[in-house]
Amino acid sequence: MQSSGGRKTLIFNGSPRKQGDTAALVRVLTDALTGEFRVVDCYREDISPCIDCRHCRQEKKCVLEDAMQEVYRYLEDCDNVVIASPIYYAELTGKLLDAASRFQVYYSARFFRGEDPGLKPKRGGVILVGGGDGDPARPCATGKILLRQLNVREIHPLVCSHRTNTLPAAEDREAVSGVLGLAAFLNGG
Repeated sequence: MQSSGGRKTLIFNGSPRKQGDTAALVRVLTDALTGEFRVVDCYREDISPCIDCRHCRQEKKCVLEDAMQEVYRYLEDCDNVVIASPIYYAELTGKLLDAASRFQVYYSARFFRGEDPGLKPKRGGVILVGGGDGDPARPCATGKILLRQLNVREIHPLVCSHRTNTLPAAEDREAVSGVLGLAAFLNGG
């Protein structure tokens, strides 16, 4: 986490590869962000998927006690959210979706308890990488659904490096330029 005042950004990294293409673009993003950021490594954080116990339909709390409790606190206060993921079979990765299933507490607040979930309006974006034939349209749409659950009202256009079988994302000038544009957008530009 870096802090130099200003805006707070939460980044969900859905890649299993610590030094892979998704991580490379997340580094470009974090190097360009002003303010504070936190990266949630969905493959390494202790975050269990939702167990559909339905407790959050009655109370503003998830019964699962794990690293998601800290993520919830950060979400309530942050200004920006980014979903970053490789494309696996034309979708976001399973571990990212496991973590995102815990956003059910916000859905339940709105639709079952009729309450404001307590998330201030945010900006956000989706970063995808891939090299196969998986079209980025579906994972982008899923990412946007997740962002809207987190009260992201302004979403930057998709940033995608979709030739990673032959061109590393860090060398994809269009993708790097897109990430820098996303950073400027999140920085308030």
